[in-house]
Amino acid sequence: MVVLASPRPAPITLAAAYIAGADIFLCVGGAQAIASMAYGIKAQQDGGVAVPPCDVIVGPGNKWVTAAKSIVNGHCGIDMLAGPSEVLVIADKTANPEVVAADLIAQAEHDVVARAILISDNQDMIQQIDQAVQQQMASLPEPNQSTAREAFQQSFSVLCESIDQCIEISDAIAPEHLEIQTVDAMEVGMRCANYGGLFVGESAAEVLGDYGAGPNHTLPTGGTGRYTGGLSVFNFLRIRTYMRIDNAKDSQSMVDDSIRMARLEGLEGHARAAEARSLTKTPAYKIAKQL
Repeated sequence: MVVLASPRPAPITLAAAYIAGADIFLCVGGAQAIASMAYGIKAQQDGGVAVPPCDVIVGPGNKWVTAAKSIVNGHCGIDMLAGPSEVLVIADKTANPEVVAADLIAQAEHDVVARAILISDNQDMIQQIDQAVQQQMASLPEPNQSTAREAFQQSFSVLCESIDQCIEISDAIAPEHLEIQTVDAMEVGMRCANYGGLFVGESAAEVLGDYGAGPNHTLPTGGTGRYTGGLSVFNFLRIRTYMRIDNAKDSQSMVDDSIRMARLEGLEGHARAAEARSLTKTPAYKIAKQL
């Protein structure tokens, strides 16, 4: 069963949920939505639909959603604890300053704590992009403009000695979105190791990843791209293992190894359980019984 939650769903959101095959749509958001999905809701006497406790909760949200997901984690699974959204652009002297500026603004309008980061090996390009940001911001409508201006207060640019150093700094930050706008952009992108989503070349705008093509919209933030990836079908799959031994004789070397390892760890019960499968050794519990 699939449960979706959105406090004020637009008609297009409801249509998307229907097409995707959602079973229940909760018109609630924030921590309340997380609690409803984690713990479930009993059916009401007036005929309201019961919401079963969910096995896994995924998707982005504000700081209250993130805090709630941290609380229910363990009671159910979650995808990640996503922080403020961020973009990092690696640009050289061939980049289009107006395009880079537009992408930085697009990120900054997300939230007052969003981060738009520029890394370049060319001082003139940094200045041109900064000027383009100021010019484009002047015509951005409210409240987007005020939000973006505040976000830019904690955003920054870095002048590097080379593209190699740009890559090194980018990998240390491990941004949610990484744009490469350089000569040989694909080659540069393939040398980057840590990011949520990679957008190669001037045409590959991060906003297209949001609305038109993968990578998806839920990606690791705050440096967590160093060890995890974005939301995907794998979040809904489980790795389950099983063991079957049909030939006891062929498994004796493994039985002997297990006996030794168990006693080296001081786990005598484990050793005796392995000895019970041995074709050559008498289990210690039988020897003790004879004595």
